[in-house]
Amino acid sequence: MDVPVAWQVAKLLVSIGVVLGLAAIAERLSPRIAGLLSGYPLGTAIALFFIGLEISPDFAADSAVHTLAGFTATLALGGGYLLCGRREGVTGILSGTLGGLACWLTASALLAQIDFDRIGGTLVTLVAIGIFLWLYRQVPDRRTGGRGSLSWAGVLFRALLAAAIIFTITGLAHVLPPAWAGLLAAFPVTMYPFLVILHLTHGPGPVATVIKHYPAGLGSLLCYALCVSLVYPTLGLALGTLVGFAVATAWLWLWTRLQAYWQRSRHPVDA
Repeated sequence: MDVPVAWQVAKLLVSIGVVLGLAAIAERLSPRIAGLLSGYPLGTAIALFFIGLEISPDFAADSAVHTLAGFTATLALGGGYLLCGRREGVTGILSGTLGGLACWLTASALLAQIDFDRIGGTLVTLVAIGIFLWLYRQVPDRRTGGRGSLSWAGVLFRALLAAAIIFTITGLAHVLPPAWAGLLAAFPVTMYPFLVILHLTHGPGPVATVIKHYPAGLGSLLCYALCVSLVYPTLGLALGTLVGFAVATAWLWLWTRLQAYWQRSRHPVDA
């Protein structure tokens, strides 16, 4: 079907706004917070919403079932980038990107061979989250420091890259089955451009911090994908998306509270 121009413009503006907001958080707060919010349903929500808008809510709901397992491939991408992108500058970005994409494609190809249901897709990613949190336990937290702010060229690059990924995902959804559309919807649309610019402006240290904390934030993404897979066919895209964000936000709030309690129990304040 032909996609109205208004939908394309909306898709572009939303993609740009989300990525720039994530960058502002990293600059003004910390890469740790940005890493947690990278697991918030930002890019995935945009992709699934516009897939539902351009094709059908039922197709988007079926795709979301496979998105649940697709987050495992996203974790693989982060791991590949972390391993291969340890150098400074463009060289580190290119090697990290190639390593991350190779891991993502390999994991996605394997996942595409499995006919997942909601329980199976969720369990696969939960196991992957546990594995990657354990693997990242020794990665140090690094702040961005004062190595300079983002230039207009960097802002434009990040915006265009995020929009290009969104347009590619939603465009391919028209010719791919729901399984592959769902796997593509799990691609880190907002996190990857953020990693590239953070790497360019602040080096691999803060990038590793974002990747380290990304698995912890995936719980909200799982909640979102699971929710919209259930409610899109009955509630529609607008209300279904709002319900999905409400569930994801509740999970993120609960997770941060549990983390704070864990930190207090490990480091009690002396009376």
